[in-house]
Amino acid sequence: MAYDLEEQEQIATFKAFWSKYGNIITWVLILALGSYAAYNFWTNHQRKQGAEASALYDQLQEALGANDNAKVQRIVADMRKEYEGTVYAQMAALGAAKAAFEANDLKSAKAQLQWVADKGNDEYKSIAKLRLAGVLLDEKAYDEALKLLGGEFLPEFAAEVNDRKGDVLVAQNKIAEARQAYVAALAAMSKDNPGRQLVQIKLEAIGGTAPEEAKAAAPAAAA
Repeated sequence: MAYDLEEQEQIATFKAFWSKYGNIITWVLILALGSYAAYNFWTNHQRKQGAEASALYDQLQEALGANDNAKVQRIVADMRKEYEGTVYAQMAALGAAKAAFEANDLKSAKAQLQWVADKGNDEYKSIAKLRLAGVLLDEKAYDEALKLLGGEFLPEFAAEVNDRKGDVLVAQNKIAEARQAYVAALAAMSKDNPGRQLVQIKLEAIGGTAPEEAKAAAPAAAA
């Protein structure tokens, strides 16, 4: 079919446009389609990883229930290797640390907690460092525990951090500093925190005096 003059002009204009911008448009489309494909691949990969890690975590729970520390450590080693980027690996390492501690396997407990402290998200890092400080306290590694507690924690862990500092300082017989730590712990606790009364008891046991608001909250905590 013959083209009329207007159609020929439009075709010529398009050819000129494509000659100038065709390669750019093609590469933009390739990049866009490639990004979309990569996104879909990553999403599917993450979903698959999460499902596999979840199944392995269920096996871990069975091993924990059976108090089989050796099996727990093996499962968590696999989870850390294969699913390091999942939250299941972090939760599993914390569970493995508890199992190791109860089995008096302090080396494994410390290793699991240190891994979470290094690799976990901010919340799990804070939890791991608190628990690791507790293990160090049991080992009488007081200076190391205080150094760890002096590091970065999420603000919502301020009460627990100061409470643990107080415990370490009492063990070092640094009573005045321990009182300050316990008072700081109480100040950081909400009135309905179930741990208030215990911290107050520890403070008063070393001759400290709890702030008035802590005393007022004590009956509620005991109820």
